Amino acid sequence: MSTPLTPQQEETVNAIAGHYREIIKLLGENPDREGLLKTPIRAARAIFRATRGYDESGQKVIEKAVFTHEGSRMVIVKDIEFYSFCEHHILPFFGHVSIGYIPDGKIVGLSKLARLVNVYARRLQVQERMTAEICRDLQRYLAPKGVIVVSTAQHLCMKLRGVEKQDSATTTTETSGVFDDDYRLREEFYRALDHN
Repeated sequence: MSTPLTPQQEETVNAIAGHYREIIKLLGENPDREGLLKTPIRAARAIFRATRGYDESGQKVIEKAVFTHEGSRMVIVKDIEFYSFCEHHILPFFGHVSIGYIPDGKIVGLSKLARLVNVYARRLQVQERMTAEICRDLQRYLAPKGVIVVSTAQHLCMKLRGVEKQDSATTTTETSGVFDDDYRLREEFYRALDHN
């Protein structure tokens, strides 16, 4: 169940709904017909909730659950699903993010890594920047020895329009710290992703 909207958020949603109503008209449809009567407000609520990452902070997500840890082995959370919107066409792209980091005296709660992905996925986005932002925040606010982030996604802007390539997928990678220079660590990470 989703959190109720504040009066200010409701005002924003209603304004967005007014624009959706006009878009429906411009497309040649009748926004007053039965099937479309509630579409503007439904669409407005959907896009508002799908882009709520603008109201969230990676720093706050990470700093809520940092714990002391003496170990220095790699921590990996793989296949974190995400849904986002391409900033060029406002069409969905979706897939999975895998994150690895090597602690330097601190670890973060595992669920916070999934929440960090949501902070940046739930914005108008490009996959390359989203991957880099996740890596940057984890490095900045947890200060591990290094971070590696890999995301793989399917983009409806390539499937539904333009080149219309149905089987394409895009993978982006970002590294920091020891992962920048040590190919053995990167290989260890990729082997862990392939291991079932």
